[in-house]
Amino acid sequence: MDWYDTVFELIDMRSFSNLWYWIALAVVWSSASHWVLGVPFDMVQRAKRQGGQAEIDLMDLTRVNVNRILYINSISGLWILGVVCCLLTVLFGVGFFYGVEFCQAVFLLAFPMSMVGLLSVRTAHILRHRAPDLSGMTRIMNRHRFITQVIGMLAIFSTAVWGMWQNMSVGALGG
Repeated sequence: MDWYDTVFELIDMRSFSNLWYWIALAVVWSSASHWVLGVPFDMVQRAKRQGGQAEIDLMDLTRVNVNRILYINSISGLWILGVVCCLLTVLFGVGFFYGVEFCQAVFLLAFPMSMVGLLSVRTAHILRHRAPDLSGMTRIMNRHRFITQVIGMLAIFSTAVWGMWQNMSVGALGG
């Protein structure tokens, strides 16, 4: 047995039985939940509790990130949408019609994150057009975070169910 066989025997390279995939899934959703429009959520809470400079910092950072998101959206939003839709379609087709587990795993991570991306653009539009005060901004950002967490819970649940199904199917096939 050579070195290559030993490594691949120790580390299962299939996506759904690989511990690193599940760690990456947890990190992605934890980060998506913590960073609301590029603003750390603890900053939102601190501004709500303390006011003063924390409030000014939150308003400034939110304004900068909202402007950045909407600028990117106005300049290349349709191109980004087209490329993302194309990639998701390829991942879905190759993953679920041709049975490539790696593409299934990437699709189950990327598709819900694309929904969060669309939600971020929508929330940025809401913040720009309403120009809320601190309480309105924190309410909108709390709602964005809650929806992101719901998407994340559904994504993790569906990925876990599909991953268990894949692992049981491969185990039943002996291989």
